[in-house]
Amino acid sequence: MFTSDEVRAEASPVAAAARLAALACGSSLTRASHAAWDTATAAVGHPGPGPGLARLTQVHCRGPVQRGPVAMLILRWEAAAGNGLPFPALDADITLVPDGDHAVLVGLAGVYRPPPGTRPGHPDVHTAAAAAIRALLSRIASAISDPPSSGTATSGTVPALVTLACASPASL
Repeated sequence: MFTSDEVRAEASPVAAAARLAALACGSSLTRASHAAWDTATAAVGHPGPGPGLARLTQVHCRGPVQRGPVAMLILRWEAAAGNGLPFPALDADITLVPDGDHAVLVGLAGVYRPPPGTRPGHPDVHTAAAAAIRALLSRIASAISDPPSSGTATSGTVPALVTLACASPASL
């Protein structure tokens, strides 16, 4: 199913793009993705991984790259279904669009796929997708905001800023 959402982060576009690059280079984006997956699982009544439940196994990203004033990161989540078979759970673009001089809109547009065998129209699929996307965007926005915070107020799962020690987006 196609999905999209956006949240506002208080940070200059330049600082937000640099912090997004730091999240992508370190393990922070992976941790934020796993926390978002857990939020989605809880939203449909499952407290955590268990027998027969899909689990997030891999987080891949490319970028970010700058296209004029917009920074974009490509994200893929891979999961394992309850039977252990892998499937692509999310393919999405995360964008930072300037919203004035001191804020950005952190957006996500992509395709969310439920585990094989799940009815696409089932209400749990929509609930899980919305919860996962909102949780991920909230964690990213918190991590890139001025001053960088230590993640969400309750979970503390995303560190403020990791050292920029990766290749430039142009070399990816």
